[in-house]
Amino acid sequence: MTTSAQFSARPGGNGAGDPSQGDTLDKAARENFPVAPGFLPAAWRDDLMAVYGFARLVDDSGDGDLADPAGTAALLGAPAHGGDETAFRLGLLDGLERDLDRVFEAALPGTVSEPPRHPLMRALVPLIGRHAVTPEPFRRLIEANRVDQTTTRYPTFESLVGYCTLSADPVGRLVLALADVATPERIERSDEICTALQVIEHLQDVAEDLARGRIYLPTEDMARHGVTEADLAAPTADARVRELVAFEAARARTLLDRGAPLVGTVRGRLRLLLAGFTAGGYAALAAIEAAGYDVLAQQPKPDKRRLAMKAAAIFAKGR
Repeated sequence: MTTSAQFSARPGGNGAGDPSQGDTLDKAARENFPVAPGFLPAAWRDDLMAVYGFARLVDDSGDGDLADPAGTAALLGAPAHGGDETAFRLGLLDGLERDLDRVFEAALPGTVSEPPRHPLMRALVPLIGRHAVTPEPFRRLIEANRVDQTTTRYPTFESLVGYCTLSADPVGRLVLALADVATPERIERSDEICTALQVIEHLQDVAEDLARGRIYLPTEDMARHGVTEADLAAPTADARVRELVAFEAARARTLLDRGAPLVGTVRGRLRLLLAGFTAGGYAALAAIEAAGYDVLAQQPKPDKRRLAMKAAAIFAKGR
């Protein structure tokens, strides 16, 4: 699962206090889209990286990608691995949610309570004290990973979008909250952008997701295009798979087009940041198209020059 699809940056810090912290944050440099570029004020970069650290920690816990799962479980007070991988991951996610409760308790003025146990969770406390951030988006990201433990197929595009309200939309809402510009209209457009980015990420990762036992292509769309799960396991995509990917890419583009005007509602560095997010989606779609919609032979990656040019155009036009 790729909650952190919207994020990329090289964080500061050395991960002291937890052997998995540095490894978790080091993954930031391999994400698709920039989150904390140098043009942002230092305090804002720190806040965005704290959110990234949380999202990546939750994803790694849900995907079984922690560098030291046993150590993280012990730190969070979660049950040790008893041989059932799903139960272990769910226990980790429960431990993270309990630590999230400690985060918000610690952020309350004058409150004396147990501090968050994980260093990446402790990094959230300062930003919660500075901004109108609620627990809901953080809880949704945790819930998305719980869903991943039990749900591996999505019957309709609507059900996939429903999953994206947990796995992707909270990230955009948190960015708006950290910039103190959240309004109902902006949240709606942000949700469209974030859902589009998540759908695009799923298209890039069809082979990787299948290796984890998950398929994010809607089952009814696969049936309509005559695509079977065996077709997705092939080394290259046949004509039917390419048509299916092109169909889903067009849906993602429609969502991205609807959300893109969000960029024009803000100014300054936030506008540049949101232009970068949105351009990343368009550049990834262009990479998928350039690959002939064959997402099985190799993972299509955005061209950095095309991404920069698109970001500049979106920044100038505001959409």
